Amino acid sequence: MRLISDPRYGEVDLSASAEELTWLARAVAQGEGLLRSTSSSDGGALAGVEVEGTPGPGVLIRRDAERQILVISGDAAGRAVLAANLREMTEAEDGGHLHIDHFPGHDYLAEGSLPLVVNSPHGGMPTR
Repeated sequence: MRLISDPRYGEVDLSASAEELTWLARAVAQGEGLLRSTSSSDGGALAGVEVEGTPGPGVLIRRDAERQILVISGDAAGRAVLAANLREMTEAEDGGHLHIDHFPGHDYLAEGSLPLVVNSPHGGMPTR
């Protein structure tokens, strides 16, 4: 898994194998887990992603600057939606990416969440 924090756009870019993305979806659904990144520590790379179950409301995606890690925390209902979205990316065999961005009235993301781009393990833009 590769996690790059892009200060220019204020987002985190996540690239992972189908197996890693499936593991992350399972951890998000369960509300616990830590997956280390294979990125080198330069160029905005983060050390990994940690999942925590919290009372919410919603899901908060944030960067722990001290540990250089992406933290996904939130209530079970919000995490279930995010986990389903991550699982869908593993099944989208024609590629693409998923933008996970907060906006007012978002179904499951809490205000203050960092934008996250999840790249398909199957490559670039879809051919559909």
